[in-house]
Amino acid sequence: MPIDSSHGAGDEVLLMGNEAIARGALEAGVAVAAAYPGTPSSEIIETLSGFARPGKLYVEWSTNEKVALEVAAAASFAGLRSLCVMKQNGVNVASDFLLHLVGSGTRGGMVLVSCDDPGALSSVNEGESRHFARLVEIPLLEPADFQEAKEMTRWAFDLSEELRTIVMLRSVTRMSHASGNVRLGELPSAGGSAAFLCDGPVTDAERGPMISAPVIQKHRLQQQKVAQALKRFETSPFNAYEGPARPELLIVTSSACALYSREAVGLLGTRDRVGILKLGTTWPIPPELVKRSLAAAGRVLIVEEVLPFLEEQVKVLAAEAAGEIGIKTIQGKNDGTLPMAGELNPDLVACAVAAILGIAPPALPAAYCDTLRQYAALAPRREQTFCPGCPHRASYWSIREALRRDGRGGFVCGDIGCYAMASLFPAAGFHTAKTLHAMGSGTGLASGFGKLGGFGMEQPVIAVCGDSTFYHAAVPALINAVHQQAGIVFVVLDNSGTAMTGFQPHPGTETNAMGDRAPVVDIAALCRAIGTEVAVGDPFALRETRETLNDLLERKGGVRVLILKQSCALSPEKKGKKGFLMRVDEGLCRGDACGCNRLCTRIFRCPGLLWDRQAAKARIDEVICAGCGVCAGICPVEAIRSEEAPRL
Repeated sequence: MPIDSSHGAGDEVLLMGNEAIARGALEAGVAVAAAYPGTPSSEIIETLSGFARPGKLYVEWSTNEKVALEVAAAASFAGLRSLCVMKQNGVNVASDFLLHLVGSGTRGGMVLVSCDDPGALSSVNEGESRHFARLVEIPLLEPADFQEAKEMTRWAFDLSEELRTIVMLRSVTRMSHASGNVRLGELPSAGGSAAFLCDGPVTDAERGPMISAPVIQKHRLQQQKVAQALKRFETSPFNAYEGPARPELLIVTSSACALYSREAVGLLGTRDRVGILKLGTTWPIPPELVKRSLAAAGRVLIVEEVLPFLEEQVKVLAAEAAGEIGIKTIQGKNDGTLPMAGELNPDLVACAVAAILGIAPPALPAAYCDTLRQYAALAPRREQTFCPGCPHRASYWSIREALRRDGRGGFVCGDIGCYAMASLFPAAGFHTAKTLHAMGSGTGLASGFGKLGGFGMEQPVIAVCGDSTFYHAAVPALINAVHQQAGIVFVVLDNSGTAMTGFQPHPGTETNAMGDRAPVVDIAALCRAIGTEVAVGDPFALRETRETLNDLLERKGGVRVLILKQSCALSPEKKGKKGFLMRVDEGLCRGDACGCNRLCTRIFRCPGLLWDRQAAKARIDEVICAGCGVCAGICPVEAIRSEEAPRL
């Protein structure tokens, strides 16, 4: 259940992990929170926005993660507690400023929350953010349950102020999006007062300018801060051991993997043989605590997601202390005991523990497995696809048709968002996009391709990005393409919000994260100011969109921009509303005899279009159909009809 002002200290509430993190920040007295939306992190800011009040808490969705970190840092420099939130990919975007921020140090407590996505459940990679903590030398914390997520977040602010450095807290999808009971603490009553004191010498942490020079001196200072963190970590309440005094096997783990490990040991009935050292402070690991646990154990298994980050630290520590604790056999990712990619689960951990102990792994009853297979066979096959009424399906259909008519082997440089599916799935975007990398990279790659004419490349190049991605990362690449006179067509799929992660506002919307009115930064006006010609169209108008694209493709040299503007079918303004009532005229539909190869249900493949095997005709699923009317424009015999839906 969402937390609000009616919940007080001592109440026990069912919270999502992200809500628990937000509550911890509130109890710590956070004054400024900034982020860029990205699953699985988005709910933290959305929760905090419900508590925003002038002079008490300011919340914003920034244009990208680097800017979010800079906004939060400004608050810290002015003596306020601040929070910056992002998913794992965002740490890459913010890393340039992060490296400098570590050099300058912080004042008010500042916490960076990074939510990783093991298994890439909602991402194009399962990149690790933990390595950034070691790279830039800042403390890393990882909560293992929902109560700890709240308490650890609150403690992170205290630690940050004590050390005068940013502290990183890492969550994972199964922690961020699962839920558990959390006992709430007190919320501070008074707001903070901001003042940036900067009239002292550069070495004055209280009143000096916030810069990362002198570099060597600042670097040594940061390493002293890490050493201070180590002392705190040795007695941290977030590190705990459970199990026998001298375990046959020691599991060293953290984050959600601590839950998997406990369940695995319980499944195997080996609590008297296996000990679990759960670390909440994972960089740097507390050496004395870990050495004591290693010394008492026979063998060691490191359980973590995704890469062997903890494993490497434990192995280095064990090698350095071999004379003190003895030589240890340490297993985990590197020897293949646990997989190096994807999520872990209790079964995987249990199988690893069973193999080490030489016992049978847990198994499901054969009859249950047979029944499970029978029921699984009944489930309909579901492809990843665009939603019914999604403007991106219409946009990619027009792009596909325009490139086919152009006939020069043109291609699309794709980008990150819902529309990224066009690079992977025929049911989504017809395999139209041929490159897919980071946010904004489609535009940067197109800028490069657009300069290869001198090497004989004659293929037209289209760059595609969404409206939120445009503000996030495409503008610098677009400026580069304009300045370098790259020959590209730049298409903005403007669906009026950050649709993939929950319709969070961006600079092109009329409200901000707190629901206040905000000025719109117009994409077309910005593109024209950069020096491009701009056309604006409706992706649902298939013929007009295709003709515009073909016209832009035929023009030579320079950047040409097309903005295809249509709100997401699931947006609050459209959800549950139909523009048209669609039907198939069975007298006109020829089915397999048409010669169109069932264009509507095999190629266009909107979920609202079905193939009726008995009638051998296409039909409309009236429950699923969003009433966009686009399918009426693809049938070669005009068997799909539309009529304007009545206004309710």
